[in-house]
Amino acid sequence: MNDEAAPLLSEGRFDGREAFDAILRKALAAAAREGWKEIVFSDADFADWPLGERASIEALQAWSASGRRLVLLAQRFDILERGHARFVPWRRMWDHIIECRATGKAAGSEVPSAIWTPAWFVHRIDPERSRGVSGTDARARRALRESIDECRRIARPAFPASTLGL
Repeated sequence: MNDEAAPLLSEGRFDGREAFDAILRKALAAAAREGWKEIVFSDADFADWPLGERASIEALQAWSASGRRLVLLAQRFDILERGHARFVPWRRMWDHIIECRATGKAAGSEVPSAIWTPAWFVHRIDPERSRGVSGTDARARRALRESIDECRRIARPAFPASTLGL
């Protein structure tokens, strides 16, 4: 991250859906502007994330490029597929840079609600009320990544870009 963009990304506690939505929008804009190489979106089902908004898709489109990677980790993707109509076609188009994995109802499948990047993170500790923390703290970022990786280990590929039938 460059110093100019750092103040745009939140640091510290946030409370409420509007605050979380604003953080996500700023993160997507920063990802596009700064060319982040890896982003992990993690949530039980992404039901209340603003991923279907035109601005979110435009920012993701601007971010998409060779050498980029987006990981989506969830317990299930059916709500994302039904509730974010703009996101689904974008996901299909960029399948080669997106990895989608679902934990289902397996033991230990409580997926953290978070955005993780190598330099910054957001963690909704209370997803129901959209309360959490964000920042650049290396220790907190590493702990969040370990939690995400634990879920990722039990997860299976999901949310295919296309369904092939006979």
